[in-house]
Amino acid sequence: MLFYISLLAFFSLLVMIAYRYRSALLPHLPARIRSMFPQANNYTPLSTFSSQISAGLTSSAFDIEANIRDGDSRAGLDEQGTQEIMDIMRSERVNFDQARLIRQNKILAMHGIDPSGMPLDSKAVTRL
Repeated sequence: MLFYISLLAFFSLLVMIAYRYRSALLPHLPARIRSMFPQANNYTPLSTFSSQISAGLTSSAFDIEANIRDGDSRAGLDEQGTQEIMDIMRSERVNFDQARLIRQNKILAMHGIDPSGMPLDSKAVTRL
């Protein structure tokens, strides 16, 4: 009985480790098995400003085209932030500027700041 419990615990641990490191393990699997996990292939990094413009990540208030014209040496926008904004645009069905605002408000809320910029902490001194 103890043998079966320890065997179950070992395989459970193995499954949890495989799930945790799935992004590192998937590229090493054969293509036939990788095709069973389509959600793993839905993200393609946007590494240049021109690819980010073609993905719709520009507006009159946030002009990436000006970076290209000015010869900006950076590769592009932050890939994690870009992916978050694209996910918000897709799920909320909003434009680029609204998605940036939603993301910024979420970041502010995580740090205990109201969307207007005021701290949510009741002990914070906001005026003297």
